[in-house]
Amino acid sequence: MTLVERYIFRMAIVALLASLGALTAVIWVTQALREFDLLTTKGQALLVFVNITALIVPSLVMVITPIALFIAVLYTLNRLNSDSELIVMSAAGLKPMQLLRPFALLTLIAVAVVAFMSIWAMPWSFRETRNLITKVRADFLTHVVREGQFVTLDQGFVFHYRERGANGALLGIFMQDRRDPAQISTYIAEAGATSLVEGQNYLLLEKGSVQRESRQSSDPAMVQFESYAIDLSQFGAGGEEGAPLRPRERTTWDLLTRDSKDAYVAKFEGRFRAELQDRFLNPLYAIVFGLIGFAALGQARTTRQGRGLAMASALALVLLIRVIGVYASALTQRAPSGVWLSFGVPLLAIALCLIYSFAPNWFSRAAWSARRPLRVRAQ
Repeated sequence: MTLVERYIFRMAIVALLASLGALTAVIWVTQALREFDLLTTKGQALLVFVNITALIVPSLVMVITPIALFIAVLYTLNRLNSDSELIVMSAAGLKPMQLLRPFALLTLIAVAVVAFMSIWAMPWSFRETRNLITKVRADFLTHVVREGQFVTLDQGFVFHYRERGANGALLGIFMQDRRDPAQISTYIAEAGATSLVEGQNYLLLEKGSVQRESRQSSDPAMVQFESYAIDLSQFGAGGEEGAPLRPRERTTWDLLTRDSKDAYVAKFEGRFRAELQDRFLNPLYAIVFGLIGFAALGQARTTRQGRGLAMASALALVLLIRVIGVYASALTQRAPSGVWLSFGVPLLAIALCLIYSFAPNWFSRAAWSARRPLRVRAQ
């Protein structure tokens, strides 16, 4: 790199890091507040809250990095134009390709970051979030329920225990399930403890009875038991323990080598196809957004030449391409032909940006007039 290229690159990399850090921090805070119930209703420690919310960062960085790159390119070029530095560089013989080099290096860094997040870090974070939530659900009775208190775990489900025994066992358990008005169940047990069995959380009751009252029968049915297991995933959790890994939670290699004969894969084949496509498509958006910013302000402009319209047009184009990308991803879930649209639009945008940056006259009105065939009227 020449001295001028290093100067431009330093300015651009600082802008990229600043915009990426600011956008990620703001969005992370808003997402973290949504998980604040881990500290309140579920009584988890601050460390658990930080771990779960920190796992959101890879997906945020993956989405925000192309946008931050676009902002950094626009900021750098706008500053160079505002200070008339770009005009001086152009007059001194700086070619468009030399001006593109520092931004190309910056784009390669952004592409590497997005590719790492999209292909490895993001699915890993989703799996770790799933595992942490499983642990939270496994011990939420320990943190939420207090001895001697009647606590509503879910609407219509009341839990109570007299005291805590050795090894964390719950003694004197009473539970009543009124979630189904047609059938009310009441559990009474001498003791109980939470247990994780094959990835699912259970409350194992010992030496008790269950009484069920049904509208269809006036006499309640009572059953005594020595041991009884209740699935805890049904209380304020969503019941995802033990379920197959969703497409976004699977590694990229698993998506590439998925078994189409598997019942879950066959049922959601479109989601698997769209997820695999998006993981390789996300880095491409960094190239597109970087080139759009460069094409908008990459040419030297005087202070009298307005740059606002060019920046607004670039922003509108970025939003349009991202909306089309979301639509194409949804289309890919329904039909494999959506893959062509998903990759075709960014590749076309890259080609047009390069042509506009290095052959701007090709888009001019004069050039179009020259390319238009002449029509001669017959006399």
